[in-house]
Amino acid sequence: MATVNVTDESWKSDVLESDKPVLVDFWADWCGPCKMIAPALEEISDELGEKVTIAKMDIMANTGVPTEMGVQGIPFLVLFKDGKPAAHLQGARPKSQLKQWLEGEL
Repeated sequence: MATVNVTDESWKSDVLESDKPVLVDFWADWCGPCKMIAPALEEISDELGEKVTIAKMDIMANTGVPTEMGVQGIPFLVLFKDGKPAAHLQGARPKSQLKQWLEGEL
């Protein structure tokens, strides 16, 4: 499973109406820590893809949802369950920590 790119337009169908949990990575192209965790999120998507969808939202191309969500710093990860934010994590972490946190929240 590869990560899914989400836009303001696809937010409702891709995240809020998903039949499984969705981890949204709010990121931007100019964000070094965002680029650091991207490969880890791809690997986690491959490993946990049956249980959770890993989605990415570029906050520069999509301003509506990040504004509504109050995203102030990136990378900002939000886990949605049943269309509602269930947990969040701000800042870059090693893959092992990201995966452990996500598995603990699923």
